[in-house]
Amino acid sequence: MLLNNPFLILGETISPIFMQWFVIAMIIFVIAGTLLDIIHKKNVKYFFENAKKAKLSATKTLSAGEKISVISKTIATDIATTSELGAGKRRAAHLLGMYGTILFWFASVILIFCYSKPSSETTSIWPVIWHIGAIMTVLGGSWFWFFLRVDVYSEAQPWYRIIQADLFVLALIASSLFGLIWSYLQSLNLNDRWDDKVFLVLYIVSNLVLFGGVYWSKFAHMFYKPGAAIQKNLAEADGSRDNLPPPADAPEQFGPGIKREEPKHY
Repeated sequence: MLLNNPFLILGETISPIFMQWFVIAMIIFVIAGTLLDIIHKKNVKYFFENAKKAKLSATKTLSAGEKISVISKTIATDIATTSELGAGKRRAAHLLGMYGTILFWFASVILIFCYSKPSSETTSIWPVIWHIGAIMTVLGGSWFWFFLRVDVYSEAQPWYRIIQADLFVLALIASSLFGLIWSYLQSLNLNDRWDDKVFLVLYIVSNLVLFGGVYWSKFAHMFYKPGAAIQKNLAEADGSRDNLPPPADAPEQFGPGIKREEPKHY
């Protein structure tokens, strides 16, 4: 199954042009949904206004080299390795899902735009990347959904309780899972199959929900969080600290009792 290019087989019945236009439409959905989210929530306006206020209380003027150093370090640690989540299960699940999604989406674009024509000869590495990325996304997303969500882990809510904020992670898991099942059924290469078409439809619908629901889900947070992390680290470097007081240098006075239970109350 890992070597199966599902888009190549699909290209025998559906023109690759339609698949390519579908990808372009999903990109437009993401851009439009993010812009609407920015206009509605005014996140970007808040970031710029907060940065202006922070400059007034800065104790140090950062040079261009220092800013580049801070930004590079932020990208390498806070963004690329999500160091803010510590070294626990939440970080592992997040990294698994994040890099799985990146591989899955990138390989999808390559397979659709380069290897979906019936005459194409698919390089074996891209189907492997596509399947591995989908598997990583399902594993990381499911790990988070069933065991690590705050309302389940810390607030004793049932795992099947669904709210609007869950739209992104559920659609992400669904698109990867349905894509894997669709590819597996294709790879069986049996005559007169119909079930692979069912999961193809489910794969398409889940992608429409994922990319078309940006305005209602947490999809846009993927773009906000890197900017917020960079602004936070720049504020710490120039001494403005986002107008927050400096940390106290007094020793801990809580004793060993506070360490008896792993903190999980958010």
